[in-house]
Amino acid sequence: MKIEFHKHFKKRYKKIPSKISSQFNERLFLFERELFHPLLNNHPLGGDRKGQWSINVTSDWRAIYVFKDEDTVVFIDIDTHSNLYK
Repeated sequence: MKIEFHKHFKKRYKKIPSKISSQFNERLFLFERELFHPLLNNHPLGGDRKGQWSINVTSDWRAIYVFKDEDTVVFIDIDTHSNLYK
């Protein structure tokens, strides 16, 4: 699985607390090895985010991605649950 990062994701990632970025890096490592590992709670989104998927970074932080093609995902956003799903 190839992983890319959208410029919006990169911009947000620079601003998140270091504890959260470290946790994201751990989850990304897990994501690369087992896309649907239970810790990730990987699931498709609905509504205005239809076509996007979410993984848990912490109990409150989420990372959002889309499938570019069957072998590539692009992470597009990272933030708290309440900020992402307003």
